[in-house]
Formats: sequence, C-alpha cells, structure tokens
Amino acid sequence: MRRPRQIACLGAACCALIAACSTNGSQASSTTLVISQGGDPGALNPAVTTSGNTHPVTDQIFNGLIGLDEHLNPVPELAERWTIQDDGRSYSFSLRKDVRWHDGQPLTSADVKFTFEAALLKFHSRTRAALEGLISSIDTPDANTVVLRLRRPYSPLLQRLDVVEASIIPRHQYEGQDLLTGEATRHPVGTGPFKFVSYTPGDRVVLDRNADYFRAGVPGVDRVVFRILPNASTAVAALERGEVDYVGSVPGPDVQRLKTTAGLAVVAGQGGSGGSICQDVLIPNGARPPFNDVRVRQAFAHAIDRQFIVDRVYFGQGKPATGPISHLLEWAYTPDVRQYAPDPAASRRLLDEAGFRQKGTAPRFTVAFTHATNFQRLGQALREQLRAVGVTLDLETLDFNAAVDKVFIKKQFDLGIASFCNGADPDIGVRRV
Repeated sequence: MRRPRQIACLGAACCALIAACSTNGSQASSTTLVISQGGDPGALNPAVTTSGNTHPVTDQIFNGLIGLDEHLNPVPELAERWTIQDDGRSYSFSLRKDVRWHDGQPLTSADVKFTFEAALLKFHSRTRAALEGLISSIDTPDANTVVLRLRRPYSPLLQRLDVVEASIIPRHQYEGQDLLTGEATRHPVGTGPFKFVSYTPGDRVVLDRNADYFRAGVPGVDRVVFRILPNASTAVAALERGEVDYVGSVPGPDVQRLKTTAGLAVVAGQGGSGGSICQDVLIPNGARPPFNDVRVRQAFAHAIDRQFIVDRVYFGQGKPATGPISHLLEWAYTPDVRQYAPDPAASRRLLDEAGFRQKGTAPRFTVAFTHATNFQRLGQALREQLRAVGVTLDLETLDFNAAVDKVFIKKQFDLGIASFCNGADPDIGVRRV
C-alpha cells in the first residue's frame, strides 16, 4: 500500500483535498488516504443536512447537477449542459446518459425531482431557505431532462446546485423511507467517485474507489478512510505518527512546528465545504435573559476584543469579521457598517443600564457558553475578557453533535457558537443565518 504525502491544512475542507487527489492520474494502485474527521457524520444523507461533519464524507459518495471550479464558477457534473430561458425563470438541465448509481441503476430525471421535492426543499436548511417558494414546478419531460421553473429570476441558482448545496439522491433507495434516519442513510448509494463500505460510529467511515465513475481516470486513490478524532491535538499527533494523511484544521500552537516537520505539508485554505468562506459567529439566545435585552448583547460586543482572539486564539489565521458577508467576497462586501470596538467601560455602562449592576466583587450574572471541543481555547479567551466587565462565563464543552443538539434543536443554551459559510454569493449561506 502506498500512501500520499501527509498534509495539515489551515482551514480547508476535506472535499478539497480529495478533489485534488482525484485529478492526479499518476496515483499508484492500492493507495489509501486516511483523513482526520472531527466528529461522527451521523446519518449519511447529504440532501437533508448542512453538517460540516457529514458533507466531507458524503460529498465523495454523491454528486450535484452542477460542479464548481476553483473560482466557484459552475461546470457540468450530473448535468452535462443547461439552458436558461424565460428571462431567467426557466432552467433546463440535460443529464449525462452514462451515470449509474453504485447499485447499477441508471440516474434519471425522476431522481432529481424526488431529491428536490422530498429532501432539499424540506430539510436542507440553506437550500430550503433560498428556494422554498421560489421554485414553481420541477418538470421531467423525459428521463434525461429536468426543468426548474422559477417564480422570478434568481441569479445564484447554478452556484447552489453543487454537491454541498444540492446532492442528488436515488429515489429508488429513499422513497417511502424516513429521509433523516431510514436504512438508506446507513448504507448510502450515490453516483460519486467513492462507494460506501462501512461506518463504525466513533471510529471511522470507509469508502472504496468507484471503478465505474463517469469521469475517466478518477478518483486517483483506491480507498478513503475517515478517522473520527474529535480532539484536534489527538488528530495532529496521529498525523505526526503517520496514522493519518490529512488533518483539516490545525491548532494555532502547532502550526510553526508542523511547518518544519519533514514529510508534512502545511497549506492554507478558506475553510468551507465546496470552497466557501467560513466565519465563526457567537449566538446569544435572545429568547431568554440576559440576552433578550439588546443592551446586554451590545455590552458583550464591546467586551470582546476580536483582534486579540484572531492573534492569540487563531494565531493570525483569519481576520475579525465586520458582518455576515466575508471581506473575501469582494464584490458583495462593504466595511461601511456599524462596529463595536473593544471598550470595557462602554460594556460596563450598558450592563448597568440594563439593570445588572455589579455589587462588590460578585459577578453581575453567569452565562454558559455551549460549544464543541474545537472551541475550547476560544472559550477560555472569552471567559477572561468577560470577567473584566463583571460577567462569569461557564464553559460547557461538548462533542460536536451534542453541542448542535443542545443549541440548534433543543435551544437549551445561553451562548452558543457556529461556523457558517459564504458561498459564491451571499444568498448561499448568509441567507440561512
């Protein structure tokens, strides 16, 4: 077995690495790529989730109608060509005729229609947020043609039909099943470059090369193993021991050492699925005290020194955001927005006005910061900065799936955090936020 050179990445998605490997036709046979995965992917149906733990795995198993090149421009994938008519309100896609599902069944327009109507427009939060109510009908005049009819023109449509935003799933596998937890989510059948082999929760997911993939010469590796390593330091240690070949996120303190380690390559990326740009955002629970008072939210904004966090927590890997649209999306970005500079005095004044006056050395109040393990260092920095304005921050560190469940599903939290992505257009990602 020959293994590729090991790679540590500063914030790029796993799917970007596999795409790079897949285009390398010189890979020898019997090559295994082992990737560090930060958490369990859960149910393996990419059409119903935007999870950052699910898509790095499922994006190797499935395809979208459209692909995105390195500049995020649309290129053919399951659809070999398309036409736009009716002043941008009708998109007709011609499907490739040489695509088969991993079980041998042919891809048809019925699969595309089923995917949109039963999955994407009901469960995929980003795609649903943009396209629900926009698509008036999905027509399938024949087995190889799909027509999306829109109620109004929508310019980002093609950019949001890739495997991350709109994976196409097989109707014959999912019809009549629970799309969130049914049998098909445990043994996925796709059209992509890799076939599902096995999934051991808490340990690994194994995929094998699809020898019948419709793109000749790819993928360039025979097996991909996603090792579940929730702790970033453990993942880096496994990389250094040669147990994994790729780590998608490197803790800041390890960067310089890894850059000088023989046999390792450290590369920089933007940090999102499908080449998108990711931002970390704090989420105050405005449905209950103390964050139901805007003055408290403003006070927290003034208490936090984001540049310090970029420098000391992220070790310079990033830039303080000025809003939900990243500065890297230059055509849509403006810095001309209201900012909350670090100002502990203003923070204390706002907290006083909100009725949370400090009495002696006792804290004004205590809030819990619910976060996944990869945000531990951030939590420690936030705790110190908020202590300076009389607020106690309790750190509630959970594994990724438990944190998501508590914040986004049960909503039993004070302060949460999430990474969200800007796609090729602000409507992809930002609208969902």
